[in-house]
Amino acid sequence: MQDKEVPVKIIERKLMRKGKVLDIYDDYVEVNGHKTHWDFIHHNGAAAVLPVTKDGKILMVRQYRHALNRYTLEIPAGKLDSPDEPKIECARRELEEETGYRSDNLSLLLNINTTVAFCDEFIGVYLATGLVKTQQNLDDDEEINVEEWELKDLLELIFTQQMTDSKTVAAILAYAAKTQMNIQF
Repeated sequence: MQDKEVPVKIIERKLMRKGKVLDIYDDYVEVNGHKTHWDFIHHNGAAAVLPVTKDGKILMVRQYRHALNRYTLEIPAGKLDSPDEPKIECARRELEEETGYRSDNLSLLLNINTTVAFCDEFIGVYLATGLVKTQQNLDDDEEINVEEWELKDLLELIFTQQMTDSKTVAAILAYAAKTQMNIQF
């Protein structure tokens, strides 16, 4: 897909806050001859993994998300340790840390940008099969419960608006398309 010529010129970018996960900037830009101000959030990237057991169940993680002030049901995911870390290695690490399973059979399912209006976060989402039980290795600030789900039940959560995490919704729908509709990509 070819983009048109970009009509935006960045005049100045000011770092407002350097965080643990995000860097927040004030961007001063010119758009079609008009000067304006935009917020911009930089994220070094992340990886996620949709783990499928030998009997076809999907391993999901339930964890508290402070921004939503509630628990969510998601696929395992995490930020890259460094901007140049291969996303597949991050996915492999997060799978074992969060679920207590490892896999040597990871394949790219899809890539997503999570919030394109103001953030450059880019997530590589991988499919993991051939799971081998190891041990969960959570960070000090994590409390994660692992649950096995049927694909049909996860689809129901999506279509009844009970599941809204973008990476998880995208991964489950892509997996359903790939397996149930036999779509090859």
